[in-house]
Amino acid sequence: MARLLFNILKPTCAERQERRRQRVLPVDSETLHVLSEYVRRGGPILRDRRRLIFGINRHRGWQIITECAERANLPRLVNAETGRIHNVSPHKLRDAFAVRAVKTDDSGDGLRLLQQHLGHASFNTTAKYRKVSGEEHREWYQKLWEREPA
Repeated sequence: MARLLFNILKPTCAERQERRRQRVLPVDSETLHVLSEYVRRGGPILRDRRRLIFGINRHRGWQIITECAERANLPRLVNAETGRIHNVSPHKLRDAFAVRAVKTDDSGDGLRLLQQHLGHASFNTTAKYRKVSGEEHREWYQKLWEREPA
């Protein structure tokens, strides 16, 4: 697994200034190769004395993800709790990634690594992705009442 450093800009509400936060995220070698080639060909742009990998804003990124999902004929997403239907969006993809990561490894270390990966300051924010299905809840409850063989 290769690693790539991304700068994440997050505005502060009180001061309406940007503060720079950095974290190191794993990137597969194929993605790293594509990004390296893009950079080699002059892809990043300079804006406000900052070097940006992609010169698009948040809204345009959202549009691109939605358009790609439509072209790929991805189904709309249904919230299991409310029944509301949503388009595929960057946030929904991030949410789906987090839920899948928790289902794959919901150990303390797995949740801590997911917290770091998502950039959550609070562990409680990450723990919300630990959504329990009805079947899983029923199995847990059944195990509580099973008698051990004498």
